[in-house]
Amino acid sequence: MTPRSALGALHIGALMFGLTGVFGKLAAASPAIIVFGRAAFAVLALAVFARFASNAPWKTLQMRDWRRLLVSGVLLAAHWVTFFMAVKVAGVAVATLGFTAFPAFTVILEGLIFRERIRANEVLLVALVTVGLVLVTPDFNLASEATGGLLWGIVSGLLFSLLSLNNRASSGRIPAVQAALCQNVVVAVCLLPVAAPGLADVRAMDWLWIGLLGVFCTGLAHSLCVASLAVIKARTASVVFAMEPVYGITVAWLLFAETPTLRMLLGGALIIVAIVLSGLMGSASQAKQPAATA
Repeated sequence: MTPRSALGALHIGALMFGLTGVFGKLAAASPAIIVFGRAAFAVLALAVFARFASNAPWKTLQMRDWRRLLVSGVLLAAHWVTFFMAVKVAGVAVATLGFTAFPAFTVILEGLIFRERIRANEVLLVALVTVGLVLVTPDFNLASEATGGLLWGIVSGLLFSLLSLNNRASSGRIPAVQAALCQNVVVAVCLLPVAAPGLADVRAMDWLWIGLLGVFCTGLAHSLCVASLAVIKARTASVVFAMEPVYGITVAWLLFAETPTLRMLLGGALIIVAIVLSGLMGSASQAKQPAATA
């Protein structure tokens, strides 16, 4: 893969990740069913990629690896369920902006868990996210559905941050595709008891949206990013990944007429700047510590 094609693949992967909320809203099913189906289809897509496209050999996992993958899978399941709760309650734009607060949580949790000193630029990152969230909050009333949806999105971001930190602890030991496949198996197993009673009632069109979500927005998107990161610098990738919420919100605007207010656009811009800063800081310290794998 050339640098040009890798950059294109990375943008396609970011676009697919950004469409997650769109397909979640199109599927008229509960968040539990959507997440179960997404994980099941993702396992199939990742298995195909691992078989035919991935050059990284699978490693024999030790007990501590299985424990970390189990924890990661549970966190991933909770992250996805809360995100789709936010989508169902408040729409794609609000849910996406709430979720993208995760860099602020990561800074705070790294200081608490890994005892790392919080630097001045990280304080700026937290401040940007905080002000951005204040601006995108539709109504400072917990009884408001839109505000409730934003809170679900923020919880989703917190869970994603915990997932990233857990992955960071085991990064480098397990190939990314192998870890993603195992985590999605855990997600499917966790959600099966909750989703099973309603699976027979899911319409064919909803299975199509869920299938696209699992194959393209999860399995293929992850595979493209893994392949691209072997060629693209982490600093470049961090800027590309900052486009993920932009893609999602733009498509939601076109499909669902979720027209963002000027206040929401300003808040979203601050949060996206924070994402770019977070990625650049992470790439700068990449030589010292492995990056988290979502």
